[in-house]
Amino acid sequence: MHRRAALSVSVALLLAAPLLSACSGGQPHAGTAAVVGGERITTSALQAQVNDVRAAQNRSGQAAAELIAATPNLERLKLGSMLQSRIIDKMADSAGLTATTKEIEEERKAFAEGNGGAAQFEALLLQKAATAPGQSDRFLTDRVLLAKLNAKYGNGKLAEPAAAAAKALDIEVNPRYGAWDAAQVQLGEAQTPWITQKTRPEQAPAGA
Repeated sequence: MHRRAALSVSVALLLAAPLLSACSGGQPHAGTAAVVGGERITTSALQAQVNDVRAAQNRSGQAAAELIAATPNLERLKLGSMLQSRIIDKMADSAGLTATTKEIEEERKAFAEGNGGAAQFEALLLQKAATAPGQSDRFLTDRVLLAKLNAKYGNGKLAEPAAAAAKALDIEVNPRYGAWDAAQVQLGEAQTPWITQKTRPEQAPAGA
């Protein structure tokens, strides 16, 4: 897997095709950001990921304010990433594929070598994918599994297994965080005008 020249990531990098068509008509209970395969993603678990990213951004010195300003909807971004990871896991499980620790570490080494070292890789991951250093294992796991899925089904041919995985998971998203946009493969604004969207102030850079 040593094939990285430079880091190139985005929220919608996963399949380059629609992942799922909708959120369910039901609404998750209080304290739940989403329900995936009958399992809750709690708001506290989501907030923990958000806090890790904000903390990493605040440690970025002069770049902190710019990084924070570039991710105003971080909760939605992180929830979208968490949901995509679960869909990838389901696809891989259905295909009988796994990502070993060795493969994940090889992927980490390849990314680091292709991006000027481990520290630079982590900095780019934070900048381009709003992913804190402690969240890099999940990012790398997704990359390993996607490479295997593409090898099995063919590049650009993951839409059908993705749709099957999403249907099986029966995803429900709390409208507070938006709704799945199947065309863009990301969590977008919820079409719920009776809900007033309120943006909480983000954490200011350390020392501000």
